[in-house]
Amino acid sequence: MESPSSTEVPALEMPAGRHAGVPWAELRETVTQHGAVIVRGLEPRQRGDAVELCQSLPVPLMAEREPFAPRDRHAEGVYSSSKWPPDQPMCMHHEVSYALEFPALLIFLCVTAPATGGATAVADSPSVLAALPRDLVERFERDGWMLERTYNGDVGVSVAEAFGTSDRGAVEAYCRANAIDFEWRPDGVLRTRQLRPAVVRHPVTGARCWFNQIAFLNEWTMAAEVRTYLVDLYGAESLPFTTRFGDGTPIPEEVVTTINGVYDEHTVSHRWRAGDVMIVDNIRTSHSTQPYTGDREIVVAMAEPVRQADFAGPLATPSI
Repeated sequence: MESPSSTEVPALEMPAGRHAGVPWAELRETVTQHGAVIVRGLEPRQRGDAVELCQSLPVPLMAEREPFAPRDRHAEGVYSSSKWPPDQPMCMHHEVSYALEFPALLIFLCVTAPATGGATAVADSPSVLAALPRDLVERFERDGWMLERTYNGDVGVSVAEAFGTSDRGAVEAYCRANAIDFEWRPDGVLRTRQLRPAVVRHPVTGARCWFNQIAFLNEWTMAAEVRTYLVDLYGAESLPFTTRFGDGTPIPEEVVTTINGVYDEHTVSHRWRAGDVMIVDNIRTSHSTQPYTGDREIVVAMAEPVRQADFAGPLATPSI
């Protein structure tokens, strides 16, 4: 992705049978340069082949924490794509950008391509940042963004799925160690709030990147009927998740619309072919999934764990 006007993700063709000899240094450099790259010739047509390929690469894999949608775990750091309604788009986001530790690199491997649709789209974060209204960026840079979650148990993942345990003490210890404020309501429901930077500098290139899930996890990105249903069911202050300005102020619908509109202007789509591999710089590049029909199986590896503290300034822990 050399410019926002690009219409395709750069592709590299590799000789068949290079599974055991992937030129990783070359691929990694290309991903840093372009933000994402398609690799053809590796041909992981079975789930086991995809998992084996991920494990063979000279890159550390990491376990996911604090997910929003359930996944199947195939191996340490290797998962199914998020379980999401196939008729609903998954909007632009950076994987786990609300956590203190997240993958710098994502590897997507297409085992089964959908009948129609289902493209994984990407957008260049420095370009998105440059196109957003300056006053909006300045506010988010100054105050950060806030994620609120209420683990009601009916929508999204459970406490055990999010934290890897249902033990209250262990959950609380995780929250304290990861700058997450929390409270247990009298009915036993967990509510959390975490403050994170909206803009970071890329750890390799130094480029300023719009790196967050402000729009994706905001209530106004939901379909109108879904938001209305959830507000009626839980109340406006206890939605399964939403985002706010860093000072706790609600984010207006028009701000979310503006952010998503800028993403749309910088979106580059890739329609999957079985055997394709896409490697994405998770800091430089956001990604999304388009609606689809038919079967679709994408294996996802989360790699190169990094911590926000290594290249983003600290923000105070919010208080519920």
